[in-house]
Amino acid sequence: MALRPPVPWAPLVIAEDRCKGCELCIAACPKSVLALNRGRVNALGYHPVELTDAPGCTSCAFCARVCPDTVFTVWAAPRPSREEQTR
Repeated sequence: MALRPPVPWAPLVIAEDRCKGCELCIAACPKSVLALNRGRVNALGYHPVELTDAPGCTSCAFCARVCPDTVFTVWAAPRPSREEQTR
């Protein structure tokens, strides 16, 4: 499990090696920012899910809640620094 958000920041970290391509997360995503990567096959022989529009993801975690294989780590958007807030 990732303990820190990825750099550069992304709202989701997907463990593609465990994804079985069931598409439950794709159906659950209210922003439609997930899709199967049909150009790739993981070690299990499935097309893994991928995040197609990172800025469109709201980190709602619906994908993580429905995933039977717990492939998602969801990160909230970074908070602006105090300097950025005072501008």
